[in-house]
Parts: sequence; C-alpha cells; structure tokens
Amino acid sequence: MDAIERQLNASPKNIRYILTISVLILFLFIWSLSTVNTDNMQQSGWQVATSIIGGILNPDLELLFNFTKKGVLYLLIETMAIAFLGTIMGSILAIPLAFLSASNIVPRPIAALTRVVLIVIRTIPAIVYGLMFIRVTGPGAFAGVLTIALVSIGMLAKLFVDAIEDLDTSILESMTSIGCSTVEKIRFGILPQLFSMFLSIIIYRFDMNLREASILGLVGAGGIGAPLIFAMNAYRWNEVGSILIGLVLLILIVELFSNRIRTKLVRG
Repeated sequence: MDAIERQLNASPKNIRYILTISVLILFLFIWSLSTVNTDNMQQSGWQVATSIIGGILNPDLELLFNFTKKGVLYLLIETMAIAFLGTIMGSILAIPLAFLSASNIVPRPIAALTRVVLIVIRTIPAIVYGLMFIRVTGPGAFAGVLTIALVSIGMLAKLFVDAIEDLDTSILESMTSIGCSTVEKIRFGILPQLFSMFLSIIIYRFDMNLREASILGLVGAGGIGAPLIFAMNAYRWNEVGSILIGLVLLILIVELFSNRIRTKLVRG
C-alpha cells in the first residue's frame, strides 16, 4: 500500500497542462456560441418543423409502397446502386495509391508525393465534386457514381496505408532475401494478410457512401435526394415523410448487415 502511495506521489503533476487545455476548450466553446442566433427564427419556421414531424408520422403510404420508377423503393435501390458501384470503383483505384503511399513499400519521396495527392482529393467536399461531374456528364446517376468513387479514394487509401504500414515486415525481409520483386511481395506477402482488413474498410466506406449518395441527389446526381428536395420545396410533407422513412430503414438494414460482416472479418 505504501509503495502504491509513493508511486502516485512520484507521478508527474499535470495540473497546469490540464488547466490550460480546459481554459482553451472553454474559450472555444463560448466563442462558438456566438454563432447561435435565434433572431431569424419566425413563427413559420416552427410551423414547418411541425409539418415535417407530422409528415413523418403520417407518411404518404401510396408513395412508400409504390413499385414504379417514381416510388420510394425504386429510388432507394437506385441510391444503393450508386453507392455500391462508386465504392467498388473507388476501392479499385485506392489500392494502388495506398501502396504508393506506404513508406515501407516504396521510397519515401514517392510516398510523400502520393500522400499529398490524396490529401488534395480528400479536401474537396462531395457536393463540389457532384456539381463538377454534373457539368461533365449531365444530371443523373452516372455523375453520382463518379462522385462517390472519387470521394472514396481519399479515405480508403488513407485507411489502407495505415493497415499496410502496420504489417509485420519480417515476411517482406524474407521474400527480399530470396529475390522476390516488389510486385511478388505485394501479391504473395502482403495481400493475403490485408484482404480481410481491406474488405472490412470497404464495407465501412459503403455504409458512409450510402448517406453521401442520398445527399448528392439534392444537386441532381441521381438517387433519392432529388425527389426529397422537390417534395420539401413544394411543401408536400407527407411525401417527405415517406422518403425519410424509407431512407432511414434502408440505412438501418445496411448498417446492421455491414456491422455483422465487418465483425466476422476482423475477428477472422
């Protein structure tokens, strides 16, 4: 007991550090409160909020269970297809970029240059990419697929790099000693170890891309976002409620299955 007490007393005191961090966080919190402004909130705003809640509680069942191209089910399937295809394309492009960013695989100058490129890709928001691709391909699902693919590259490559750099390098050293090339080391020494981790990361990104695809529809890049914004602009709150209910159910189902698959992959 005395030894434990002496060890506690001998531990460094971080009171000044903790106090400084606490004061800084408090200052940032108070400063952030200055952006909160309720002066522009009008009575109509509360009525709109009430209408949205009422639309969710009383959805348009005909739209919700409509199996035509204008129904919620078709729009949800289109949104999921955009997210899925975009994730696959982004994953294929992210894998070689990840290996080019790994300093334990390629020379450091090449890794540093590739990381700068990935940082630039991650910096631009998905909405901006969507607006640019719409100008190139026109409104529609194809613009959404290209946007999801490009947005996915930055994050997937970064997570892939973290997994690559955490590998046990003894296998690579053994393969180098027997004269294996870089491609052979990647094919036979690295990919078998990284397959489960990579697949888990891709599934996680698909889960995120499903939400991104829903938002991209707001700018005309396909999916369920466009009908949602049209219904909101026309104050058709029952339709808004139907679309939101379908979207929430889809995301919950996808997240449930993706979490189970990722858990099995990580635990082997």
